[in-house]
Amino acid sequence: MSDINQLISIVIPVFNESESIGFLLDELINVMSSHNCNFELIVVNDGSTDNTHQVLKQLTLKIKELCVISLRKNYGQTAAMSAGFDNSIGDIVITLDGDLQNDPNDIPKLISEINNGYDLICGWRFDRKDKLLNRKIPSKIANKLIAQVTGLNFHDYGCSLKAFKKEIIDDIKLYGELHRFLPVLANIEGARIKEIKVNHRSRKYGSSKYGINRTFKVLMDLLTVWFMNKFLTRPMYGFGFAGIISILISLVMSSYLIVLKLMGEDIGNRPMLMFTLILGIAGVQLFSFGLLSELLMRTYHESQSRPIYRIRSISSPNQN
Repeated sequence: MSDINQLISIVIPVFNESESIGFLLDELINVMSSHNCNFELIVVNDGSTDNTHQVLKQLTLKIKELCVISLRKNYGQTAAMSAGFDNSIGDIVITLDGDLQNDPNDIPKLISEINNGYDLICGWRFDRKDKLLNRKIPSKIANKLIAQVTGLNFHDYGCSLKAFKKEIIDDIKLYGELHRFLPVLANIEGARIKEIKVNHRSRKYGSSKYGINRTFKVLMDLLTVWFMNKFLTRPMYGFGFAGIISILISLVMSSYLIVLKLMGEDIGNRPMLMFTLILGIAGVQLFSFGLLSELLMRTYHESQSRPIYRIRSISSPNQN
């Protein structure tokens, strides 16, 4: 399954999971030890308001592999995952929820697939044990929408059980609610991605911390990810094309109006005149946005010495 020299980092963001976290860590230790894995456990306490902090403090005294990162307040799942990624040192990074719904017994399968040459393995909760109306149906709609917009046809973007090569995680910066778009962000970085079926269990303790109220945030982030996927290194192609089309349509319409004016007709009260002006102004603005975006992208890449490509490997005749 895994090379004994590989270090596996398991990142678990938690918010008010005092009842379940101890059981989850016990399961993880049993699974990883039974497969002779070298591993670390990173639990990110995302500003819990129950006694999760105290429970984790006691567990650090008993579990040598455990590292607890306590955030100052509740920043959200994306920020908690990012904190775990930044503090992980493993060759492979595993993420899962702290509510016991993800099954640790699936982790060896994910690691095995990573070692088969993939950069990211995504879990698919094909038999999801959640409420139909407020979890399963909204999630199914969101997954269909994300797949249509991004062109990456996966069944389950919301499953936290994933495995990453560390080098892929290091290339991804997370903001907003972007954790659910990790497959898309990894695809932008040229990752090899696979989705596999994983077990999903009913929640035993506590309640879900994420509901339908985050739909608007997800939609806004989806637009951001779509733009990044299409125009990250060439924003002028998006803004500039729309701007040129608007300007051309405006020119055609204004030419038509000029001809009418020369023929003696009154064009001052025509709605087309206002529409022509609006299209012309919008076209110039869009084209200007494209130029500004190009400058921003150049600053983004050049200030960080960030290349616009990713190299998987280099072969030469001198290599042994």
